[in-house]
This record gives sequence, structure tokens and C-alpha cells, in this order.
Amino acid sequence: MTTTELFLIAMLIVLTLPYLVWRLGQTDYFAPLVVVQIVGGVLLGPGVLGKAFPDAFGLVFTPAVIQSLNGIAWWGVMLFVWLAGIELDLKAAWTHRRESGLTAGLALGVPLVAGSVVGLAMAELPGWMGPAAQTWQFVAGVGMSCAVTALPILILLMEKLEILRQPLGQRILRYASLDDIAIWGVLAIILMDWQRVGRQVVFLLAFAVATWLFRRLMAAIKEADRWYAGIIWLVVVAFGADWSGLHFMVGAFLAGAVIDGDWFETRQLDELRRILLLILMPVFFLSTGLKTNFGVGGAMVFLAGAVLLAASIFGKLAGLQLAGRLLGWRPGEASLIGWLLQTKALIMIIFANVLLDKHIITSETFTALLLMAIGSTMLTVPVVTPMLKRVVSMVTRTA
Repeated sequence: MTTTELFLIAMLIVLTLPYLVWRLGQTDYFAPLVVVQIVGGVLLGPGVLGKAFPDAFGLVFTPAVIQSLNGIAWWGVMLFVWLAGIELDLKAAWTHRRESGLTAGLALGVPLVAGSVVGLAMAELPGWMGPAAQTWQFVAGVGMSCAVTALPILILLMEKLEILRQPLGQRILRYASLDDIAIWGVLAIILMDWQRVGRQVVFLLAFAVATWLFRRLMAAIKEADRWYAGIIWLVVVAFGADWSGLHFMVGAFLAGAVIDGDWFETRQLDELRRILLLILMPVFFLSTGLKTNFGVGGAMVFLAGAVLLAASIFGKLAGLQLAGRLLGWRPGEASLIGWLLQTKALIMIIFANVLLDKHIITSETFTALLLMAIGSTMLTVPVVTPMLKRVVSMVTRTA
């Protein structure tokens, strides 16, 4: 068969199998479609399908097909990260800066410390730290992976729980927005290439000047034209970031973060996110699955994933409990918010992909982090639903 035919077969598998499992298995309560697609990507990767049926895997997922899928995955995830940057609610966070800053700081800082402790232990063992990493980069990368909150997926889950537009949901968005900035800021520090620091300084200075000009342009043109201008801006900034050594995903986030969400209709932003999850992100999940590796021993990878998940959940809940005591929250409120903010899903997977691309972590560590992301996201709705029923009065609390 031709490469085109194999590519279409691969696309058919990617789009069909997870949907059928999700729809026929009625998994939405504990595993939304996005989680089923992530798991499907892992199962279709070399660690599972490649080992069970190596001939079939090699027949469909040839190097040419994988390269084509990677191109689609890069573009899809760039758009997704750009959209996450646009959806940051920084104006509301500034209005409630004391509460938002304290809560976001503890929600990020405590799991970061807990994950870093696990990262230190992993760094002492062979097979986990990437060949290009210094110890501090690896530890910070693993620690931040435990602290990540997946803002776009959190929005989808809160829509499902019918609290997104409620005061409680808006508060949680403020906390997640501040943490999102910190996450990408830490990633930029981890990726700082001192051999190319001149390029990075040039990029950041050029970005600052270009942002001022771009924002003036966006404010002056019609909304229909803003979509074209925004996407062109995304490509330019992503290229500049990658040229400087910061990775194109950092550029994608920066490109979105300087765009005001109220320049677009909320309905259109929500629809774009759904379209990306429907059309492009399944390909990213497959390309992610193709990077998984159980080479240090399947049991060790699963054990590492479980320890990282425990550190992530414990750290997030502990941080929110402390914030709740300092701010005088109602009983049960901290636990509810903590369980929502521990949702990892896409952003952590994107974060880990960047670390893997830069050889800061190995594919085994990437697999353990991926397992953590899957576990955290699958736990969110089943744990939060009964909690939300017990404290339903919080939903109407004034933000």
C-alpha cells in the first residue's frame, strides 16, 4: 500500500477505536472521551501494540506515516496551547489578587515540592533522567509535572459538572490561570540554553515590542480578521521561540497569553476547543502513545506513575487545605477545589512532551508521567461529583 493509504488507515484507527470504546462502553463518568483517546494512544504505541503485534504495528505505522501524523499533532497542540493562553482570566485574578495569589501559590508550590522529592529519588536511579539534562532540570521538570493543572480540560470537566459559569467555577479558573503562567515560566527556565542565551534575549525583546504593536492592531480590526491575525501571530511567535531554543510550545502559549479573551466571543472559543479535541488532538494522543516506553521494566514504570500520582494528589490537596485555613473557607471547599485542580490531562502531557523532545527525561519517565496524567484525570469526576452534592450551596457563593 502507498503511504497515503497507510496514513488514512492510521487516521481511521485513531478516530474510530477510542470513540467506539467511549460510546459503547459508556465510560464518560470516569473516563471522558479525551481520556479514552489518551489511553488509546498508549495502547496503539510500541509499548503495547508494538510488542503484541509487531508486524501489524510496523505495517501501518511506518516512519513516513509517523512523520505525517507528527506534523498534524504539532499544529493541533500549538493551536490548543494558544487557545489555553487566550483563556487565561488574568483580569479577574488581579481583582481578587490576594486570595487568588495565595491559593494559586500554594496549589502550585506544595505539589511542586512533593514531586521534586520524587524526582530527586528517580534521578539517583538509571534510566529515568535524559542524556541532555542536568539534575536540577530533571527534578524541576518532574516536580512541575506533579503541580500542573490542565486548564482547558478543567473547563470541560466543570462544564460537565455544571459549575463553570457559577461563582465557584470562576474562582477555580482564576487559580488555574495564575498557575498556568507559572508552569510555562518554569518550563522556559528549564529550557534556558546558555549557549544560545543571546538568541533568547533577542527573542524576548522582539516579542515585547511586537506584542505592543500586535495588541494595537488587534484592537483596531474586526473580530473576523482577528482570527487570521491571531493565527499568523501564533506561527511567528512559535517560530521565534523555537529558533531561540525555548521550544515552539512556549511560543504558542506566549502568543495566546497576550491576547485578550474578550476580543472573541466566548461561544466561539468554546467551539474552537471542541473542534480541536474532535479533529486534531486525537492525532496528538497517538503521537504521544508512540513515545511511550516500558524499557526499565513495566512494573517499575507503573510503580513510578503511582508514586508520582500520589505525590501530585497529596501535594495539591495539602496546598489547598492550607489555603482554605488561611482564607477561612467553608468545610469541604478546599478538598473540592483541590480535586478539581489536580486534573492533569493534556497540559501535563504537552509539558512532558517538551521535556522528552529536549532529552531532559527519558521515554520511560515520560510513560510514568503519562500514566499519572491519565490517573489524575480519571479520578476527577467520580471523586468530585459526590463532594459537589454535599456542598452544593457553595456553587452560589459570591466570587
